Amino acid sequence: MKKLKIPSNLTMLAYHSIKGHILEGRLDEESRLTEEFLSTQLGISKSPVREALNRLETEGLIRIEPRKGAYLRRLSAQEVTDLYGLREALETYAVRTAKLTPALVAELHQSIKRQHQFLKANDKPRYIEEDVHFHSELARATDNQHLCAMLQNIQNQIWLARRKTYDLSSSTAPDYHEAIVAALERKDREQAETNMRDHIETVRRRLVEFLESRPTAELVG
Repeated sequence: MKKLKIPSNLTMLAYHSIKGHILEGRLDEESRLTEEFLSTQLGISKSPVREALNRLETEGLIRIEPRKGAYLRRLSAQEVTDLYGLREALETYAVRTAKLTPALVAELHQSIKRQHQFLKANDKPRYIEEDVHFHSELARATDNQHLCAMLQNIQNQIWLARRKTYDLSSSTAPDYHEAIVAALERKDREQAETNMRDHIETVRRRLVEFLESRPTAELVG
């Protein structure tokens, strides 16, 4: 991680830096994050680092063990199932209520085009970012900020489990996205909801099967 320049809000900058490091997949579940290590890496005092870690724990990305440090959460198969259940409810609602405009539809098509390009180039970080962008655009089109915040939080937690299983769903996601947009263009919201539900269920099933195939000890956290 790069050291931060003198900021106006150290806690927020520390939070975004640490969170980015986590979501980029640079840490494994055994990595220990201490206030001392992070403050040295970021070039700031321990206090804002401590506040940033507390926020990340509240968001469900890490667990803090007293006098030991912070570790990435290890999601169980049941936790992943629960998170995907919430995600399905939120995203089908988004498809049902999003304000469809030519600009939104055009952006969704461009997003799918970029996803195919990143898949072909095997550019995993940019593909993942674009995949999240597609779903975020639909959520933002509802003008429901609470929904957007909840979905982002769920996506972040799910990514803890997905970051090492990229190949489980990356090849099929753009096809599902195309089906969702095609239904929306026909103003067939019911079919768009079905397509979204099938998309999320496919990823959930593959991810849960992967997690359940691992030794039980690896899933406890």
